[in-house]
Amino acid sequence: MTTLPRPSMDLSAAEARRIALRAQGFLGAPDRRSGVRGVLRHLGAVQLDTISVLARSHELIPYARLGAVGRATVEDAYWKSGAEPPRAFEYWSHAACLLPIEEWPHFAFRRRAYRARPHWNHELPYGAYDQVVKQLRAQGPLTATDLGGAKRTSEWWDWSGAKVAVERALMYGEVVCVERRGWKRVYDLAERAIPTALLHDELDDAECLRRLVGLAGRSLGVGTRADLADYHRLKGEQVDAVIADSGLVPVAVEGWSKPAWADPEALAAPPRGRHRTTLLSPFDSLVWERARTERIFGFTHRLEAYVPKPKRVHGYFAMPVLAGGRLVGRVDPAREGRTLVAKQVTLDGPKAVPAVAQALVEAAGWVDCTDVRVERVDAPELREPLTAELSRALA
Repeated sequence: MTTLPRPSMDLSAAEARRIALRAQGFLGAPDRRSGVRGVLRHLGAVQLDTISVLARSHELIPYARLGAVGRATVEDAYWKSGAEPPRAFEYWSHAACLLPIEEWPHFAFRRRAYRARPHWNHELPYGAYDQVVKQLRAQGPLTATDLGGAKRTSEWWDWSGAKVAVERALMYGEVVCVERRGWKRVYDLAERAIPTALLHDELDDAECLRRLVGLAGRSLGVGTRADLADYHRLKGEQVDAVIADSGLVPVAVEGWSKPAWADPEALAAPPRGRHRTTLLSPFDSLVWERARTERIFGFTHRLEAYVPKPKRVHGYFAMPVLAGGRLVGRVDPAREGRTLVAKQVTLDGPKAVPAVAQALVEAAGWVDCTDVRVERVDAPELREPLTAELSRALA
């Protein structure tokens, strides 16, 4: 049985919540000078997803922290442009994520694991891997379509041989994606796209894991073993192996049944400053782990996009509303022309009305909508106060 170190500090539940909010960029003045790139470096991972309602999730992440930063600015900050070095690469972290380019060496442990993996969901046709690498070497960066097509049939899972091969090469680290065109991955040889100083797998697994556990702790502020493991989808025993050397310190948090660790810099100065009021992507790292979200905010959230429509409770892409350091409701949004439609709104009581209205109006302005329409409010008695608040804000 592993002996856990004694906590170096006791934190109240409110202190832990504020530390988590500041670590995620929601407490204090936004770092507009560092901008979108700073958000990516600070979070360490920005999840990608194909769903686009107001915007794609990787656009919503910096918006939630910085405000109405231009969407073109967001894209320019992420992807490689022209001859300049790449700023980020796509890889498997919490899920498919954008990662700061300087973290390439620290995912060597995962590339090695993929190379040693005996079983795959898609069979690799004979010769397809070598053909893809040969084609990229000869022709330069290409999409799956350029390589011969991504699918064999219209079914999303029925990949072509070229797609299977290039995705396998991406997992192995021989191929990398540092650019997208029209939401399509652009594949290139890692030897050509990754800066020479970073292009190596020299770090052993322990060094990689120490770095990623430490980064997770700094990005979370404070977290349990499960929280730290989930951030980059590590195994619990991998966290156990390096936690003592990660730079994080053990703490005890009021109401948390499990031991926790915190970033010592986060403990050095009490979190202060203004709280953000905003809609959150369901894929935002503040809320992407359900157990942590329930523990910190007392808020149960589930992405229902993949739930059959009759079984949805809060809507297809219900976005939590953050205000005053708490999650105060949900909005399932859509767009009709220049109108932001709140298809379904869930409010945590009357006090949440002004915050939800503010979040809706700000989001509408960001996506060039001039009006907001509310279709359904779970608490019917709050519909009129919400529409009145929206009218005042839009006037």
